[in-house]
Amino acid sequence: MTNDRIATAALGGGGPEVGVQGLGCMGMSFAYGPADADASRATLERALELGVTLYDTADAYGAGENERFLSPFLTAHRDEVVIATKFALTIPPDDPTRRIIRNDAPYVREAVEASLKRLGVDVIDLYYMHRRDVNVPIEETVGTMAELVREGKVKQLGLSEVTADELRAAHAVHPIAAVQSEWSLFSRDIEAKVVPAARELGVTLVPYSPLGRGFLTGSFADADQDLTADDFRRRMPRFTGENAAANAALLDPVRTVAEAHGASLGQVALAWVHQQAAVHGLPVVPIPGTRKPARVEENTAATRITLTEEELALLEPIAGKVAGTRYADMAFTSAGRE
Repeated sequence: MTNDRIATAALGGGGPEVGVQGLGCMGMSFAYGPADADASRATLERALELGVTLYDTADAYGAGENERFLSPFLTAHRDEVVIATKFALTIPPDDPTRRIIRNDAPYVREAVEASLKRLGVDVIDLYYMHRRDVNVPIEETVGTMAELVREGKVKQLGLSEVTADELRAAHAVHPIAAVQSEWSLFSRDIEAKVVPAARELGVTLVPYSPLGRGFLTGSFADADQDLTADDFRRRMPRFTGENAAANAALLDPVRTVAEAHGASLGQVALAWVHQQAAVHGLPVVPIPGTRKPARVEENTAATRITLTEEELALLEPIAGKVAGTRYADMAFTSAGRE
């Protein structure tokens, strides 16, 4: 093991302690172009050495392939790892631009059995509703999820991209441990209503894409020019054309802060997200995704960076200047329904 292990945070009221930074595993099988399986496996192991214990996947990531990929790692480290997966979202292989959302009870039950089998586990530690089907009352969906808890198939419940009112309605049916939503220097819409509701209810915030899908690291400047044809960031309005050029200019204050700390752009972006726990008064466990051991080392080191009030003020205006929405269709996000 190493002396660089990260601190921990509670996952929901009375939930387990997990590393204060988790690992998003989607890109190991899906969405971000070709991946090196051996490097990804080494990344999983290095993350655990560093104290990362929350590993995040979904049945939609590669039509179950990401869950299958994680299975051997989970078998080897079952008592050390908290595995989170999700249901509700299907992306047709023949049309990756489409999204099929289902929250009905038969589908929930079908999905959990399939995920348990692919992951090779007896119980899922944290089971999320990935996206909201507004045609199904959330009380019905969470009621079915609560049955899975009572049956011992799931330990804790989570929701992704829900509004504050949806969170409250769900929590009234069964305690919600975590809410997952995009939260970064570029995406701060949840701060208006969702974050206060989570604080009120004792729910942990699990920010996905805390690095702005890599854009905040400076690893690419224009998705059309810099990323492979199968990378889904090429379909996101923020990362192409004039929007990308305008947003690249917003990284200047991040560079200024990074230079002051001898840190990378990504470390500053992650430090900012981690610091929101103190700013807003609730547990925050971001899940940056990576497929490289060295990047996990860089990301976890960000948990030990503290930004000054002056630096936070310098970074504050960025989100309000971002050009383009985070998805082409925002109807499936909490911001699209608030």
